[in-house]
Amino acid sequence: MTLSDNDIRTLLHRATDHLTGPPDLIDDIRRGGRRRVVRRRALLTAGLAVAATGGLLRFVGTDTDDEQPLDPSNPLFAEPTRGDLAGDKDYLRQVRQQWFGLQDPLPNMRGEPHVLWAGSTPAGPAAFIAQRGGTGAAVGWIEPTAEGPRVSTVSSVNAPTRMEDIGQAILLGPERDVLLVLDFGWPVELSTELRYAPDGKVVRQYQPFAFDDGAGWQHVGRQLRKITVALRRPNSQPGQVYISNATYVLYPEQKEVPAPEWFEYTLPGAPVPSRRDNTFSALAPYVDFHGAHIEDPRLPRLTVRGATPDGRRLLVETIQFDDDPTRVVAMLARGEAEYQAVASGSVDWTAILPVRIRLPDAQGTLVAAPRAALQHRAGGGRWHDAGRNAALLPATATEVRITPPAGPTQVVQL
Repeated sequence: MTLSDNDIRTLLHRATDHLTGPPDLIDDIRRGGRRRVVRRRALLTAGLAVAATGGLLRFVGTDTDDEQPLDPSNPLFAEPTRGDLAGDKDYLRQVRQQWFGLQDPLPNMRGEPHVLWAGSTPAGPAAFIAQRGGTGAAVGWIEPTAEGPRVSTVSSVNAPTRMEDIGQAILLGPERDVLLVLDFGWPVELSTELRYAPDGKVVRQYQPFAFDDGAGWQHVGRQLRKITVALRRPNSQPGQVYISNATYVLYPEQKEVPAPEWFEYTLPGAPVPSRRDNTFSALAPYVDFHGAHIEDPRLPRLTVRGATPDGRRLLVETIQFDDDPTRVVAMLARGEAEYQAVASGSVDWTAILPVRIRLPDAQGTLVAAPRAALQHRAGGGRWHDAGRNAALLPATATEVRITPPAGPTQVVQL
């Protein structure tokens, strides 16, 4: 697959999604829209169909994306209710009562809702429910609250080919510290912590997630405003297992949050960006594909394009998750080849020179200081103008002088 530079920007935005959920869930649902959920698609999508296997929801590949009505035997409706509360008539009545209280969760709803799973968790009883509508269905999670069961999330399943969009998991409890995952008939793996290697690459350790009678739960620690856990389907692309209420967990106030400021600079001699500027493979190790994140709006994003002295294309990108440090990755490509990551480091946006990263093969040092004038010199010699905002300094440069729009000029050793 060939992806453009715009594709990787989309990838990074989705990996660090700053979308909020709608301020009024019910109004959004009644308009027929699906609630926005933090998505981390790896831009590698495939159609899915659904078939009943062994009493579980099992999804299998399909060669078509045509929207077709859900078959009556679809396990969303055909499989019996599972979970230890499947026989609790009073609880199931409360679940359906809450569902009916939505007053038509999606347009053209028909028939009776079906509770796929109802069970006990450390946070209280929870359930997953589905109802037909048009050619698809509405599905939703019922979560426990101090006032009793409440509809937490609702989404639409438009056709069998869209079943992968179902929010298979949910975070429960006041601290959102209980992770509940439905058993859809495929293996799921859980990582509870995101770390970074010294070179800035993402480090996650995954363990199999255990199911029993249609679902499984696990204590995962406090997940308010920052979600450290990630779920994936092993040996599957894209392999996302979505946490249905991730957006609301990350943005409990449901207020619009501005996107970070984005600095884009093109250095003298830089080639015109084209479809050959595929950075997917180069940046993949630095992106947390299966996690749910936000971008800190106070921390800028940076893109620098240029060319090295030996004629290679240069692209520098920053990546930032939640309140974690910003990382910067430098990529090089020769001729028509794809970009390869060649250097990485950290960014300090409070410093006079936030970005400096040395390229291999004596190709120089990339520096960036938005809105500042730059000069460089070697070994105490005379100063040379390097333009503004960003520059690729010669490999021999030992100092850079930064003159910000306000404040004194400072010299930084390289």
